[in-house]
Amino acid sequence: QVQLVESGGGLVQPGGSLRLSCAASGIIFSSYTMGWYRQAPGKQRELVLIISSGGGTNVADSVKGRFTISRDNAKNTVYLQMNSLKPEDTATYYCNAKYYKYNYWGQGTQVTISS
Repeated sequence: QVQLVESGGGLVQPGGSLRLSCAASGIIFSSYTMGWYRQAPGKQRELVLIISSGGGTNVADSVKGRFTISRDNAKNTVYLQMNSLKPEDTATYYCNAKYYKYNYWGQGTQVTISS
């Protein structure tokens, strides 16, 4: 059974940092493109960052220079480091694992940026 378990969300003041983690099980992690998406209330889910099995990344313009993604294949975990957080970064953040027709989602973790 495939599981993607996100952690690390919370309430942070503007300008602060958070690191999200996503632990995967039930998949050959190193083969998958891993990604972080987010969905704010009333909005569609959007791509934040993805990292391919080879380590290449794709980043949304809205987070460029502030967020980075990394993966540890030995731990089957992908990370999202978020710096210089803004109120508009408030959303539920979802972990995604994709390999050809196989596409899995985590349950999401809430990130709230507020003073």
